[in-house]
Amino acid sequence: MARNLARKLIESHLVSGRMVAGEPIELAIDQTLAQDATGTVVMLECEALGITRVKTQLSAQYVDHNLIEADFRNPDDHLFLQSACRRFGVWYSPAGNGVSHPVHMEAFGIPGKTLLGADSHTCAAGSLGMLAIGAGGLQVALAMAGEPFALTMPAIMGVRLSGVLPPWVSAKDVILEMLRRHSVKGGVGRIIEYHGPGLAGLSAMDRHVIANMGQELGATASVFPADAAVQHFLAQQGRAADFVPLTAEPDAGYDEVDAIDLSTLEPLIALPSSPDKVVPVRQVAGRPLYQAYIGSSANPGLRDFEVPARMLAGRRIAPGVSFEVNPTSRQTLENLIASGALMRLVEAGARLHQTGCNGCIGMGQAPATGRISLRTVPRNFPGRSGTEPDQVYLCSPETATASALTGEITDPRDLDIPVPRYEEPVRIIINRNLLQAPTQGGEAVELVRGPNIKPLPEFPIPGEHLEGPVLLKMGDNVSTDEILPAGVAVLPLRSNIPEISKHAFQRIDPDFYERAIANRPGVGFVIGGSNYGQGSSREHAAMAPAFLGVRCVIAKSFARIHRRNLINFGIIPLLFARDEDAAAIAPGDVLHIDAPLKQLASGQAVCLDDLSTQGRFLLRQDITAEELTSLQAGGLINRVRQKLLTGARP
Repeated sequence: MARNLARKLIESHLVSGRMVAGEPIELAIDQTLAQDATGTVVMLECEALGITRVKTQLSAQYVDHNLIEADFRNPDDHLFLQSACRRFGVWYSPAGNGVSHPVHMEAFGIPGKTLLGADSHTCAAGSLGMLAIGAGGLQVALAMAGEPFALTMPAIMGVRLSGVLPPWVSAKDVILEMLRRHSVKGGVGRIIEYHGPGLAGLSAMDRHVIANMGQELGATASVFPADAAVQHFLAQQGRAADFVPLTAEPDAGYDEVDAIDLSTLEPLIALPSSPDKVVPVRQVAGRPLYQAYIGSSANPGLRDFEVPARMLAGRRIAPGVSFEVNPTSRQTLENLIASGALMRLVEAGARLHQTGCNGCIGMGQAPATGRISLRTVPRNFPGRSGTEPDQVYLCSPETATASALTGEITDPRDLDIPVPRYEEPVRIIINRNLLQAPTQGGEAVELVRGPNIKPLPEFPIPGEHLEGPVLLKMGDNVSTDEILPAGVAVLPLRSNIPEISKHAFQRIDPDFYERAIANRPGVGFVIGGSNYGQGSSREHAAMAPAFLGVRCVIAKSFARIHRRNLINFGIIPLLFARDEDAAAIAPGDVLHIDAPLKQLASGQAVCLDDLSTQGRFLLRQDITAEELTSLQAGGLINRVRQKLLTGARP
């Protein structure tokens, strides 16, 4: 059978396993990426693993999430990261240089390469013909050490694009249409490959918008061909020599198929508080607006600021609306200044923020209580904005700007203004002056540690039996933002696991921490619903529960990255054999699993006893042999340490 592009990329990096959907495989990793909300732990893990210098072709560390310097903690962590980059041989992008994903695309992305990132939106680099996958920080640290990345071979979904986007419709509406069709669970266990004649009208940065939010579908990766649009982008960035043409073979087949006629799309919007609650903008038009926000890794291109600037030329934002502009890289900011777009935005009443993630991750720009905020960010999980309750809608830059002009949610097609025209320039200002290249002799560099940077805690090996109470029971689609929040109060604690653990599950149950602490050193269980752990890759959402004694999470289904993070820190993820069994277990019930590791090793269903009700349940498991070795050691760090002591491969 003719090979699709995703299979070609996997085949060229396959270390072990067969390319059969559902079977375990290992991939060689060319590049890695981390940002500061995850990178401090990645660097601590590199130290704990005894890594001296990275063995990838390129590794990069970005400071883009924790930019608010309210006290010493964020600046201290930035110094720590800078020293760690010098020590381990990693590129360093300091605060103010921009969001990791567009900066990596500008400076380092190369068609045909693999990229593993300690950020769930690493998948954005699929826009350049890369196989780009988000993962937990520990797996990224191992990739930096030269180890392959273990995963389950995904199915490949081919999405054929045809037609041309109508006026006032853009790439954000394409991915919102995918979410409308397939939901936040529709991409789980899949790589989504876009192909077809409709690609001709989508720039590399348009594709970035779509690939970035493939994570909101739950997809392992999103893949686009490296064609004329990618060639133009790399030439524009002064990197024409990095272009490698890559496409699917003629008549390539796919495990699943879908098709979108771009000419039929209309402006779409995701309602609070899930990226898949998508409706036409006109369905909710007229709702009063408090805030409109453009920028973020999900809409980072020049056009995503130039088009709003042209819409606002000679006009003003409606009274009472806060119009937030978040340039996504220093290079983008310089080009907006040079073109005059920034002046038009500011003249219209925009509030300009520093280049970084900012309000997307809840670091400032929180909306007023219960007021509507339209954002071009990738996700709108409850409370992620920093406000509880919030009313965050996801939309295109065109819809956000049109609504800012009128003061209410507005379909941009209903504005009485000319359609803004924008074409990608051939030449732009290129600025990579702040990127700090790896230096020689870094092994002797001393890591700079502030008082908030603590060693990683020890994670115990599971006992012969697991017995303890259900500490918490939750519903479907619980996100990592709800398991371990981000935001100004929490993210500065990212390098201090005991302190950050005090915030575990606080958005769901403010009493969880006290209940878990009272149960220590005993074992705790957590019960989840479908798609448990969707969203961010932050492994703190696994480390904090593990630190608090959670040893098993039972759910109807798991999001890919969080499931693996649980295993990496010694928490066993199990699945209800029947969804209705979840209803029979109540918070506080004492559960018992006899010889859990032996049951996992058998490959059969796991027997669970509810000692409080005398109920017995069979639980499904999908633990691979490689994952079992991590659980037997009490987590991946313990396993790798043991292997390194014996001189064997981790």
